[in-house]
This record gives sequence, structure tokens and C-alpha cells, in this order.
Amino acid sequence: MMSTPFILFIIVSAVALLLFMVLRLKISAFIALLITAIYVGIVAGMPLDGVLNAIQEGMGGTLGFVATVVGLGAIFGQMLESSGGAESLARHLIKKFGIKRAPWAMTLTGFLVAIPIFFDVGFIILVPIIYALARDTKRSLLYYAIPLLAGLAVTHSFIPPTPGPVAVADILNAQLGWVILMGTILGIPVAIIAGPLFGAYISKKIYLAPPFDFEKSMNETQEKELPSFTAIAVMIFIPLFLILLNTVTGLAVSKEWIRQSVWTNIIEFIGHPFTALIIATLAAIYFLCIRRGMKKQEILDLSTKALGPAGIIILITGAGGVLKQVLIDSGMGQMMAESMAGSVLPPIILAWLLAAVVRVIQGSATVAMITAAGIIAPVIALLGLNDPQRALVVIAISSGATLLSHVNDSGFWLVGKYLGMNEKQTLQSWTVMESIIAVTGLAFTLLASLFF
Repeated sequence: MMSTPFILFIIVSAVALLLFMVLRLKISAFIALLITAIYVGIVAGMPLDGVLNAIQEGMGGTLGFVATVVGLGAIFGQMLESSGGAESLARHLIKKFGIKRAPWAMTLTGFLVAIPIFFDVGFIILVPIIYALARDTKRSLLYYAIPLLAGLAVTHSFIPPTPGPVAVADILNAQLGWVILMGTILGIPVAIIAGPLFGAYISKKIYLAPPFDFEKSMNETQEKELPSFTAIAVMIFIPLFLILLNTVTGLAVSKEWIRQSVWTNIIEFIGHPFTALIIATLAAIYFLCIRRGMKKQEILDLSTKALGPAGIIILITGAGGVLKQVLIDSGMGQMMAESMAGSVLPPIILAWLLAAVVRVIQGSATVAMITAAGIIAPVIALLGLNDPQRALVVIAISSGATLLSHVNDSGFWLVGKYLGMNEKQTLQSWTVMESIIAVTGLAFTLLASLFF
């Protein structure tokens, strides 16, 4: 039986090996995670054929769910993006909120847009609207950009079907319905603090003017006929509503508040993430594409395009599942759980710290989330956590993986480039905003854990 110091050595050395391969050797995170899992298995004393079996079982068990959800979610998001849904949401909300409350409208826009659309894509689509607002009001770009970025970042990390929380939820065996519920409840105050409140402060410290060449992109956007706000809002909420309905119904049946029947079985079927996303994707294809005159070949090309970035995330998630399986099969998971049983740190803080360390050192939030989930999963499985508690661990990992975005994170350079900031200004604004999300996310998660 391995001692606690030896288990700690294996985990620390495994993380160090992963970071060395990704940062110094520039090896793909997918390959690096697989090599790390093999290293853990061998050092832990697993037979070589056992390591290979763990790779196959961990990869297959994880991808069966994640590949389907992330793939469907990517196509769904591509249809909303290509139809002009993000612009439609932003313009409608700004009109309803009014120019004085535009930062709040941009936070809500980012919060909704990031559910179906990747963070970087959503930001690039909406940044011309930020330019226009800053031009019309003579305020700093950050007054509107920080709220938008906060909304995008929080949803991208906290709320499925975005790939990060989907992957972590699967590795931790957490129900997506509970993750959506907890992510929304906790994400709203986090987005408010990191968005409009921090944005109002930092925009007084750093004045950024819109670029001179943005008028052309705005004119091109305005010439395109956009779908209605109602259509986009309905499309976004279809999968969320169905998945949450399934979760609530399942809870009611388990508590014997209602009896299981053919109707509860139907709700369970259509509320499964697979079915819910298929329904949402087909609805988006018909109402946002076909009915608006898009050709079938164009729809097919968009679907194919969407699966490119999704494939990378799917493979990295599968490799994280392999690491989890190796920890379980080697017996380290149970020993880690027994060691942690007497720890003064709760699983939420340990999960957050692990994700935060990997994030700060290597930059990628996705790799940080999946690495942390793979290491902590065997512990969570043996601690007997219920569904809400597992969902809170997912949010804790997601929060930790947003900490201190800096020069090793592609998002740092993307935001800096589009807002015309130098490195110091980006650190003062974007990096601080991301860290606020990380810290307040942890604080609200710990607060919520007192009630579940």
C-alpha cells in the first residue's frame, strides 16, 4: 500500500511532467495527458497491460457522452453564430436597457451568447458593438468590454453545453441539469461583480478609444438581416429548459413527490442532453437557416466547420478520462480519498487549487479543468457526494481554471489586440477580471455548499 507522501509525489510529479511537455516541449495536450496517465500507472505499480486497458476504458467511457454533447453543441452554436443571433441579442438588450445601463445589457448578452457559442467567437462578433457604444458615449472601451467579457467568461466556464463544464461534469459523474442550475445561480452574481462593477472602476483608470477602422465592419453587420430576439432566446433556452425539466422530474420521482409514469419517462428521454441538443440543433437549422433562405450545402459546410475545434476539446477530454481511470485502477483514488478524509481542506477548495495551479502555469483553461477533474474524480467518487455537491465541485474547478490569465493564455492576447491595449493594460483589466471570477466563484461555491 502506498503512503500518503508517495501518492503526493506521484501527483505533483505527474502535473510537473504534463506542464513540461506542454510548455517546454510544445507537445499537444492530448498526447501529453496520455503520457502523463501512463507515467502515473507505471509509477503506481500497475501492470503494463493494465495501463493499456485503463487507456481504452477511460477514453471510451468518457467520449461516449462528451463527444456527442460537445459535437451537437458546436453545431448548434455555429447555426446561431452564422445567423447573426449574437448581434440580434446585443442590439435588442441595449435597446431595452437603454444606453445608461448598456454595461448591464452587455453582461447579459455575453451570459446568453456564450451558452451556444465559443468565448473567442462571441467576443469577435460583438466587439464592433462595443466600439460603437464607446464612440457614441465617449467612454472608455473597457466600460462596455469588461461587462461583455465577464458575461462570456462566466458562462463559458460555468454553464453547459459549453465544452469545459460538460467535460468536467462527465469526468466527475455530475448531472448536467444540476451543473446548469448551480452555474446559473452562482454565475449571475459573479458576472455582475466582475463585469459592470469592476468595469465601471477600471474604465476610469484606463481610457481606450475605439479604433478608427471599425465603421466598415459595423456597416456590414447592419446590412445583414438579423433574426428576431425572441427566436434566438427560444433557441438558446430549448436545451437548458429540457435538461432542467428532466433533472427536476427525476428529483421529484426519487423523492416520491410524483409517481413514475409514461410521462416521466418521456420527459427523461427528451430531457437527456443528447435528445435536448438534437432537438435544439434541428430547430436552429430549420428556423435560423432554412427558413431564412440558407442553402443546404451551406448548412452542411457550417456543421463540418463547427466540428473542427470541437474535435480538439473532445480528444483532450478523453485523455483526461484516461488519467482518471488510471488513478482508479491503480488504487490511488481510494487511498487519496482516505487521506483527504482527515484533511482540513474540503474537496471544493482542493479542486479549485489544483485547477488554478495548472491554469496559471500553462495557460489553457480547458487543460486546467480536465487535468484537475481527472485527478480529483476518484476522490469525489469515494466521498459519497450527492448530485448538487458534485455540481459545486464542477463550478469550483471551472472557477479555478479562470485564475490569472496572462501571457501564456491566448485569450490574453485576443482581448488585448481587439481593445488596443498593451500588456500592462491587459494585465490591469482582463487579468484582474478573470481573477475576480475565480475568487468570487470559489466564494459563492463555498457559500452554496453550506446548503447542500
